[in-house]
Amino acid sequence: MLAVVWRDGRVLLVRRRNPPQADMWGFPGGSVEAGETLADAAVRELREETGVAGRASGVVTALDLIDRDPAGALRVHYVLVAVRVFPERGEARAADDAREAAWCAPAALPAPLCDDVARVVQLSRPGS
Repeated sequence: MLAVVWRDGRVLLVRRRNPPQADMWGFPGGSVEAGETLADAAVRELREETGVAGRASGVVTALDLIDRDPAGALRVHYVLVAVRVFPERGEARAADDAREAAWCAPAALPAPLCDDVARVVQLSRPGS
């Protein structure tokens, strides 16, 4: 599950601490706990990784994260659901699984980006 958060024309991204895609920039997110809704997981993960509190407002898209070793063997396959979250309070700061947190302009996304980040940014852009 991914939390997709916009504020003042910028999207919130974190530089991931852990594999897969460690040290790459992506959306705050993580696993859904047993009995937890996608919306609740998105809000919780956002708060844990960035300190930002928010309100979930529907699914943006779903995507696959398939990680293979150099020989091509499958390491993991995650199905990620991107959930739009409206920020309500708090300033973005890196915590938990995030090394850094930043509000990013769509035309100046940091590198390296996790797979599909640019596409989800375009799909979720306010007014789209």
